Amino acid sequence: MHRHPSYATIHPVNYFPVFFNLKDQPVLVVGGGEVALRKVLLLERSGARITVVAPEVHADLRTRAATGSLTHQAREFVPSDLDGARLVIVATSRRAVNRWIATLSEARAIPVNVVDDRDASRFIVPAIVDRDPVLVAISTGGTSPVLARRLRERLEAFIPKRFGEFALWLRGLRQTSVDRLRDTQQRRRFFETLIDGPAAQRFIEGDPRGALKIAQQLLATTATAPRALGTVTLVGAGPGDPELLTLKALRALQDADIILHDRLVSPAILDYARRDATLLSVGKSAGGHSTTQADINALLIEHARQGLRVVRLKGGDPFIFGRGGEELAALARAGVDFSVVPGITAALGVAAYAGIPLTHRDHAHSVSFVTGHADRDGKEPDWRALAAPGATAVFYMGLARLERIVQQLLEHGAAADRPAALVAQGTLPNQRVVTATLGTLAAAVAAAQLESPALLIVGDVVALQSTLAWFNVVGDADIPQSA
Repeated sequence: MHRHPSYATIHPVNYFPVFFNLKDQPVLVVGGGEVALRKVLLLERSGARITVVAPEVHADLRTRAATGSLTHQAREFVPSDLDGARLVIVATSRRAVNRWIATLSEARAIPVNVVDDRDASRFIVPAIVDRDPVLVAISTGGTSPVLARRLRERLEAFIPKRFGEFALWLRGLRQTSVDRLRDTQQRRRFFETLIDGPAAQRFIEGDPRGALKIAQQLLATTATAPRALGTVTLVGAGPGDPELLTLKALRALQDADIILHDRLVSPAILDYARRDATLLSVGKSAGGHSTTQADINALLIEHARQGLRVVRLKGGDPFIFGRGGEELAALARAGVDFSVVPGITAALGVAAYAGIPLTHRDHAHSVSFVTGHADRDGKEPDWRALAAPGATAVFYMGLARLERIVQQLLEHGAAADRPAALVAQGTLPNQRVVTATLGTLAAAVAAAQLESPALLIVGDVVALQSTLAWFNVVGDADIPQSA
């Protein structure tokens, strides 16, 4: 088992998002044109003490200097202008001067932004959706200001104008909740219900008195209610692509206090979890460290009995080779409340991304899902039924036992020229598909050096893949990377 908070880094980022408190702090702006003016207008709202250094400045900057909202030094920049500065923004029209000032700022460990020169900047200024005190900052890492602006426009339409007032109203309820509610979990759930329920709607619609009445009623019922019982939600994470998560799965991840996840659940999916949730890896791996099923069952029960909202996150669908039934049976015996959020199972998702329809009225009238792992009791699947014509067989985790699976199908009547495919890293950007026949598949897979996780599909429908493939297909019409 591996425990880590959900804010653990899952991929490198170029910028660490922060909000500076610049109230009464000295900030230097070098340059006096329209670009400098835009930065000054933003800085003014933060309460910073602004000094603008430039021989000539925009008329609006002169007006602000005359009223005392900023200081204007009507001359060229000199290194001593950096003395005491907490932040520097450089916006002259001379690239060499800009980079010289940036180098001097770096030497003094002063954060510096050079407008339109990401490489010379220590920080960049994001696009902002302003619902003070709620601020939403949007950054594309300097790669596309137009994209950042488009995202801001969409969020402007989505986030109600009264959201800032609503945040201040919630702050006013904080001390009351501390006085009335006994623990952090109880207070968190009170505010979640408040924000997600009719009180928030009333406030945003302009009825703060109605919102307060609802909040007071909710506070009273929460304070007298018995301690909330923990719950377990069994969630299917889908075959890999994070965008194949269901909306219900996304809500469960964002509400969970702790998430017990399998090894093959991708970091991109785990990143949807609430930032202060605990992530606990309980994955199983062949030949490596594994958490026993009994241990997983015990952990689910233990955390639920602590009153936590537990998510058991499984790749694909929890009821398709995911031991979801075993875990729910253990929870039922322990008297723990549970629910299930289905996921797109690997057979469906991976086959779709590979361009292989699992059924087709001209080629396959049935489909079977089979585990590629050996049964612990030595039981074998019905190989004769799997080898029968007019059917599709999908083998989960089939790479390790590929040669035995192929041998059994051939021995039980499948033709050597029957189409077959192995799909590795299905639905992900690095998806690879190898198509062949049962007679040639092992050699083709060995030559391709595929790695798990991989799904084996056997049946006449595989022959359609060359026509129906659509995902990650390289063709003449593809746009070159240099474009």
